[in-house]
Amino acid sequence: MKIELSGHYSYSRILKTCIPSVLMILTTSVYSIVDGLFVSNFAGTTSFAALNIIWPAIATVAAFGLMFGTGGSALVAMVIGQDDRDRANSIFTMLIRAMLILGAVCGTLLFIFMRPVSIWLGADEAMLPDCIRYGRILVCAMPAFMSQMAFNSFFMTAEKPQLGTLLTVICGITNIAFDALFIVVFGWGLTGAAIATVLGMAVGGIYPLYYFSSKKRNTTKLKFVKADTDWHCIVRCCSNGLSEYVGNIALNIVSMCYNLQLMKLIGQDGVAVYGILMYIGYVYASVYIGYNIAVSPIVSFNYGAQNHDELKSLLRKSIVILLVAGTILTGLSEILSSPMAGIFVGYDPGLKALTARAIRIYMISFMICGLNMFVSAWFTALNNGIVSACAAFARTLIFEMGSIFILPLFLGLDGVWLAVDMADILALVLSVILLASMRKRYNY
Repeated sequence: MKIELSGHYSYSRILKTCIPSVLMILTTSVYSIVDGLFVSNFAGTTSFAALNIIWPAIATVAAFGLMFGTGGSALVAMVIGQDDRDRANSIFTMLIRAMLILGAVCGTLLFIFMRPVSIWLGADEAMLPDCIRYGRILVCAMPAFMSQMAFNSFFMTAEKPQLGTLLTVICGITNIAFDALFIVVFGWGLTGAAIATVLGMAVGGIYPLYYFSSKKRNTTKLKFVKADTDWHCIVRCCSNGLSEYVGNIALNIVSMCYNLQLMKLIGQDGVAVYGILMYIGYVYASVYIGYNIAVSPIVSFNYGAQNHDELKSLLRKSIVILLVAGTILTGLSEILSSPMAGIFVGYDPGLKALTARAIRIYMISFMICGLNMFVSAWFTALNNGIVSACAAFARTLIFEMGSIFILPLFLGLDGVWLAVDMADILALVLSVILLASMRKRYNY
């Protein structure tokens, strides 16, 4: 099926259009947890906890790529909808260039300050060497990591989501193959996991740069061109993609709070359990992220073309699709909680039972979190980064963080796992209010 931004989108066309992007992010999520699986089973709980302690800091910086990708693709798609391809290509080129420079600078700074960052995140003496070593290896590929995240969105804007999916599969195979070689065969432990991840990032981040630079291979209308730096455009892109960055950075800040709370309540076992929740949650969330990546450029295109009837249709159909998906994902987590836990910590019956209970409680949030994520993406696609950022900020940094520190006072350890459920209920109320209040402005 040829992917195009224009035309009417029925349920079947939406699903067919979204499948490549969902598979792309789903594959990314699967190979992202491969490190955890190998490290947990072959390097031990301490190394696994160290990985989960330092990862939020790395992901927080890499999320700049997501900001450039979502904010930039929304702007580029809107300009394409206004039938100005030359300007769209100029914006695209300028944003990628700025992102790569930022990635190099941030990666260098994080490499230098990895030790104090690890200590600040709560690493104890046992985990500190692993945190520093794993983190420093990963940040060497920071520009490629940011590039990979950005092009997840731009492949859809270029009407080539299948290429993004294929590239992601290749990245995943690369990572998994080298994980097995470096960790299982060579016995390099966490170091091997870091090197394998970097090699996967290199494939996913560098090839898109080559593809869009090639006049021979690039068959899309989205191309790199000579472009002067337009700071106003960069600021507009960043402000528009701010919600996705805020959402991502907030998630990582919240992860740090979870780790701090769990270290106080039950120690490194709690951090290990939360790491497993994050891996499974990322796989589940990839369905919603992939859907938003696919639908957002379509929304931006129709907004630029002032096709309000199609906007209304996309909003209504998206709500139905996400509710059905949420019901299925939540049901799976309740039924498969024990086997899921066993994949990671089957070697420890006590830790497995603790993890299974945490999964059953924590994953209830996926019934409605897809709607909250979509509302944030919806306003990003309408080029209203402020409202989008408010929705993302409130869901994580206000509702979830508050719940992390308040609920355990009354419910103990279960209160930690329930924090995300409470946050998504409150965020859903806010999402409904935002959609209703902005309806006349955007005529959807």
